[in-house]
Amino acid sequence: MTQKLRHAMIGGLVATTLALGAALPAAAKEPLPFINLQLRPWTVVAQEKGILKEEFDKVGIHEVSLIASGTAELVGAESAALNKGAIAIAQRMVYPATVHRANGLDAVIVWLSEPSDKYRTPILARASNDKINTLADLEGKKFGSSRISCYFTSPFEALAKVGLPLDSRLEKGKVRYQSIDNSAATNAALLSGAIDATAAHLAVNNAAALYLSGEVKVIGRSPDDGVYVNGAGRVSYFAMREFVDEYPEAVLAFLKAHERTKKWIYENIDEAAEIIAEGTRVPVEIAKFQITDSSTYEFMKGETDADSARRNIKEFQAWYVEQGDDILTEKQLSSVQIDEFVDARFFAGGEYSVYN
Repeated sequence: MTQKLRHAMIGGLVATTLALGAALPAAAKEPLPFINLQLRPWTVVAQEKGILKEEFDKVGIHEVSLIASGTAELVGAESAALNKGAIAIAQRMVYPATVHRANGLDAVIVWLSEPSDKYRTPILARASNDKINTLADLEGKKFGSSRISCYFTSPFEALAKVGLPLDSRLEKGKVRYQSIDNSAATNAALLSGAIDATAAHLAVNNAAALYLSGEVKVIGRSPDDGVYVNGAGRVSYFAMREFVDEYPEAVLAFLKAHERTKKWIYENIDEAAEIIAEGTRVPVEIAKFQITDSSTYEFMKGETDADSARRNIKEFQAWYVEQGDDILTEKQLSSVQIDEFVDARFFAGGEYSVYN
């Protein structure tokens, strides 16, 4: 085990314990006394109902902490936290997960969702702006969002389809693009008129609040059967390769808890909304919206086939490269790298699959 992983996952142990661990035979594996996970709507339910404890107790992990990684404020914060060891497993849509891998993050995908849909990441404008009501109205206007996210990939395709491509670093488009990674800053820019439109998962706290209060309106959506819906807009869970290789049982415990909790939430929506509201500090109506609205993404079903997951990534990467995605054009993953990126041990038929 490297010093980085030791610091990341059992950093609370004293230095003498670390020294002892380093002296163990190569075949021995240090126990994992605790695990840090993202504070998500489903994880706060799993913790409150004892599901996380039950599943992790089975593999000898008796302390589970939920970490608010800052994703409400800084899009992509969870990937940095993963790399630094602050959390063990990160959730991102598969496009940004792939970009992080292309940028050198040595992580693997252990779970991928089913296809997305057109409701997940709509294009939004300020409700009071009566000059912008459709995507066609954005020609020459300012669009702001986080570059490495669905907030870029969904409008990238939607706007290209109506002949209004976004700016890139390589070529000027017909819609001015501004990368803004801070969600609060994006909302402020939209409401103040500094930008004319953005895109967001409506089921995210801040977007749900703006939408339900009538501050924003939907002016466009992803194509029904497009590359975003079928590919880039899927949810993924990924973890550092070294951690997964050392503690696959911990990853399986996480995936079992994930499946159990999603089922419980849909069978107990009102109680789940109360738990999520308290655990994530949002009004109950927003918590319930996150569960029941068609834009929800937290509780999707999984893609069971590892080879299908690999094809999915290869296909959407090829499409974005062809369409001028500047990041993937410069740093695209090879076919072999994509095959290795999807860890088949956690898909159907794999040694640690939740689907078996």
